[in-house]
Amino acid sequence: MAISESTVAIIGTGNIGSRLAADWAAGGQDFLLAGRDQEAARKIAAGLDGHAEAVSVDEAVDRADALVVAVWLPDFRQFIAQYGDRLADKVIIDPSNPVGPDADGNYRKVIGEQESSGQILAGLLPARARLVKAFGTLSAPTLSAAARQESERAVLFYAADNDAAGDLVAGLIQAAGFDPVRVGGLDQSIRIEMFGDLHEYGALGRVVTRTEALKAI
Repeated sequence: MAISESTVAIIGTGNIGSRLAADWAAGGQDFLLAGRDQEAARKIAAGLDGHAEAVSVDEAVDRADALVVAVWLPDFRQFIAQYGDRLADKVIIDPSNPVGPDADGNYRKVIGEQESSGQILAGLLPARARLVKAFGTLSAPTLSAAARQESERAVLFYAADNDAAGDLVAGLIQAAGFDPVRVGGLDQSIRIEMFGDLHEYGALGRVVTRTEALKAI
């Protein structure tokens, strides 16, 4: 499935959703933008030179072939529970990091240390939906700062079990201004989630280029 033949959507207008929307628009990618706060979606879309169409979440689910669900893990679970079989045959893109604040104001994992939100969410989707882990390896500020950097582009890692779905997401990563690097299947999702060895807030600790990324994986 090529990007040119697909309708893509971002669901969520928070830090990641809004930064990704700006990156896609700067790269000329057209998309739907939805969120529980429809007024926020309309305001963001209005500043993106006609590349974003603000719609309801229901309309995004009905129209899009691929959806970036840019929400916290509990909300992502609720989204899957609500839309269920309507997500069949779609590419579901998961940027979530399974973390929450602790008593000291830092972040901690909210699932088991050896669990990944990507694998958990993939197991909740209908059988024909294809989940790809992507767009969550960098913080929201870095998504803005590192997009389309000169010389050698910064990398966004992704994980996919389905080759066609992975190729579609690789194209969307390029549209956002990054170089896509696949780390393997969804069994590698934990590596590109927060605290993983290929995450900005993990062992990797920084933005890398393709040359550096290929050495890391």
